[in-house]
Amino acid sequence: MDPSLTIPLDHYREAADAVRQRTRQQPTVGLILGSGLGSLVDEITNADVIPYADIPHWPRSTVLGHAGRLVIGELEGRTVLAMQGRSHFYEGYSMAEVTLPVRVMRLLGIDTLIVTNAAGGLNPNFQAGDIMVIEDHINILAMAGHSPLRGPNLPEFGPRFSINTRAYNPTLRQLAHRVAQEKGIALREGVYVALAGPAFETPAEVRMLRAWGGDSVGMSTAHEVTVAYHAGMRVLGFSSITNLSLDSTEAREEVSHEDVLRLGQEIVPKLAAVLRGVLAELPPYDPSEVENQPEV
Repeated sequence: MDPSLTIPLDHYREAADAVRQRTRQQPTVGLILGSGLGSLVDEITNADVIPYADIPHWPRSTVLGHAGRLVIGELEGRTVLAMQGRSHFYEGYSMAEVTLPVRVMRLLGIDTLIVTNAAGGLNPNFQAGDIMVIEDHINILAMAGHSPLRGPNLPEFGPRFSINTRAYNPTLRQLAHRVAQEKGIALREGVYVALAGPAFETPAEVRMLRAWGGDSVGMSTAHEVTVAYHAGMRVLGFSSITNLSLDSTEAREEVSHEDVLRLGQEIVPKLAAVLRGVLAELPPYDPSEVENQPEV
């Protein structure tokens, strides 16, 4: 058995205990913030800040724009735990390591996860600067054998065979659209495609992913959502469209990580306003809306 496929339950518990020792707050909402979007934590008050390096077994991000710390505090009357930066499969971590933070959140009592990412736009109707509510995802890594649920199942987190029909909570998606409309912010909705990275897609790959029904594409999120929903958490996801994916070898435009960070900063005020509105009106957690629950 490949040891990278599984993490002992004790490791999750040790990480959760380390977080509890650094804060008296009890978050119920988790936020995972993607490239260029870490400044959203400036909106959190009464914050307890914990560097990832201080949490045992916690993966550390090596990517520019990912600060690498937890921020726990108050936002719109909710106690939240925000990940200011995430780790990625392309950094050399296993899927079990990449998704460890999500399971630690569950042990801390978090029942609602909001994920954001910077993504390329596959849908030709999208524009750079758009915000897309994620309706569903295509996880090509999992389809190719790198599912975060591969290996021995830990029933403390969820069932052996996970159902994912409503991984992105319909009630929360509807709330996000209503909040955005009230604030005069246009939202898209669509399907997110998760790739391994770190290379951007070739034009042929862009055309293929678009034909498959993808609207945005990135290098994160889907595996985190899979693990969260497996553990009985409700999920809301957003893609910040920081560039349009190039579908022709004759294209003159260029895509860079620096451009992703720059446009991500321009999107932050709009996304922050939507997130604040969602948190302010967040309905009580209803386990009947989640198809998976821990078996023990």
